[in-house]
Amino acid sequence: MKSIFKPRIKICCIGNITEAKIAIKMGASAIGLVSEMPSGPGVISMDNIKLIAAVVPPPIATFLLTSKQDVNEIIKQHNYCRTNTIQICDDLMIGTHRDLKEALPGIAIVQVIHVRDKESIGEALAIQNDVDAILLDSGNQSQQVKELGGTGKTHNWEVSCKIREKLNIPIFLAGGIKPNNIAQAIDQVHPFGIDLCSGVRTNGKLDEIKLQQLFNNIKRG
Repeated sequence: MKSIFKPRIKICCIGNITEAKIAIKMGASAIGLVSEMPSGPGVISMDNIKLIAAVVPPPIATFLLTSKQDVNEIIKQHNYCRTNTIQICDDLMIGTHRDLKEALPGIAIVQVIHVRDKESIGEALAIQNDVDAILLDSGNQSQQVKELGGTGKTHNWEVSCKIREKLNIPIFLAGGIKPNNIAQAIDQVHPFGIDLCSGVRTNGKLDEIKLQQLFNNIKRG
């Protein structure tokens, strides 16, 4: 029998206030605001991130997606953008997650794990005590041009399920999820949240029809 569990939905790559309002109206619990990245869609200016984050009402979560690997640089980004959540899309090289939490009390810290193989399980376990949640995505940091998400491709959900089973903090599932496979993703992985970008867009724009299909399929699942 399929699970009746309904995860929270994060709509990423939000480009402007209108898209934020549409996502929230349709049922999103969180929105993602993408700062400078080496690759992938949805990048907007710091000014736009600040503008959008300022008008999103509580309790909607506003995620600042950052590719920075220096805690001090991430703190500077956040102090300007003022989101209530930080999504770290690469490995920290200077400073630690605990440094970040101490500097920004009350701000949720979410670390991305790019799921490629069983080694990803150990990566998630190693940091679970230092972050508020982990986001499991498709990507490859070892490429010449890093892929830090936004690939539109699924990864091995069996590995993601094993990570979810072993962790004692929430996980978000991302990567290639769309209306026609979201029920399968939920049933197989049982994540706390689902993160989507390209799966609910048409020609780069947020598509209300696809969003409605998405939430309908969650209800039916």
